[in-house]
Amino acid sequence: MLIEFSITNFLSFKEKTTFSMIASSDNTLEDNFINIGNEKLLKITAIYGANASGKSNLFKILATISSLIKQSNFYNPNTTLPIIPFKLDKEMINKPSEFEIKFLINNIRYIYGFTADSKKVYKEYLIYYPNGRPVKIFNRENINDYSFNATDERFLNDIKERNSENKFFIATATTWNYEKTKLAFEFLTEKLGIVMNYEQLNNYSYTMYSNDEDKILEKFALNFLEKADLNIKEYKVIRENLTNDQISTIPDIIRPFFSTNEPIYRINTTHVVNGNKYEFDISEESLGTQVIFSFIPVIKDVIDNGKVLFVDEFDKSLHPFIVKYIVELFNDKELNNKNAQLIFNTHDTNLLDLELLRRDQIWFTEKNPNNGESILYPLDDFSVRKSENIEKGYLLGRYGAVPFLINNFDDFKE
Repeated sequence: MLIEFSITNFLSFKEKTTFSMIASSDNTLEDNFINIGNEKLLKITAIYGANASGKSNLFKILATISSLIKQSNFYNPNTTLPIIPFKLDKEMINKPSEFEIKFLINNIRYIYGFTADSKKVYKEYLIYYPNGRPVKIFNRENINDYSFNATDERFLNDIKERNSENKFFIATATTWNYEKTKLAFEFLTEKLGIVMNYEQLNNYSYTMYSNDEDKILEKFALNFLEKADLNIKEYKVIRENLTNDQISTIPDIIRPFFSTNEPIYRINTTHVVNGNKYEFDISEESLGTQVIFSFIPVIKDVIDNGKVLFVDEFDKSLHPFIVKYIVELFNDKELNNKNAQLIFNTHDTNLLDLELLRRDQIWFTEKNPNNGESILYPLDDFSVRKSENIEKGYLLGRYGAVPFLINNFDDFKE
């Protein structure tokens, strides 16, 4: 599970900014958090804010970091790292970015962090708490100055020689079968799922539907579709390969970038009206239905495997009732028994309800008008009564994080 992460000088975040899934001492809505050892962690968090306030950047940073670590072993010494500092300050442009993340694996706390720019990794460290006390797995200072736990020092001294200035040691050590970095590496690259747009899910989801030989996903999907009141009683996923005729229609200019070996999918849905069955192509369904259909396998995978899912613009094309249903699904103790977490940004104010979300589950992003940096803070920073209408307060600007529009249309009229 994710505990918290911090970022400094990355995209629109200039000063050190921390996002936390640590629950407060408040014990209301007990299904919304889980106690693991000394940790009390939230299952869901919603982030609100005006357009261009930094909500999406928060997720882009995590996606970038996960990709950086996953691809690290493929970097050559001249590979440029996609690390973008805060650009609205001349001093910050030339400084490296910093990142730190705290998480639980098998109820053991881990802390991983690094300092890097587009050319080099200056600092990197991994610590864990196997007996409740911090134990250093590795520490990297001044680019190539490493220190290790005494028991593994000889083995890791050989591995560090295979690392380079722009590679992450956590990836290099895992590649050479160092067990103590393996679990952390897998969490950062496999357990964090970041969805920046629903369209990117299609091939992944259709492949999962196609491989569903035991029909477990189908049972889950049809139940979800019924709950969502979409009147889809059956679906068929047909996997095909591109024919030569189809390949010939691909323009020559893009053919080198187009994989002709990848399968294509046709999705048919079945509706029942007055006892009669009617079949549709998925493209004939509403955009919201297509989004839900692609999102269902992701939800099941995250819940079944206890992953952490970040979704940008969670409510895009989804009815507020369906968004609320997904939130309630993650809070269900029996269904979400692997402690999966859902973190999303949204403009759907229907979720601003203290009977659905706790104060520590609602966060805001706001852009500082003086220097353009993003600021992140929770509703818990405000003195909010449990009976307060949070939705109304937010729309009135009581907690910030909303655009202040000037209702003067004279310029447009002219």
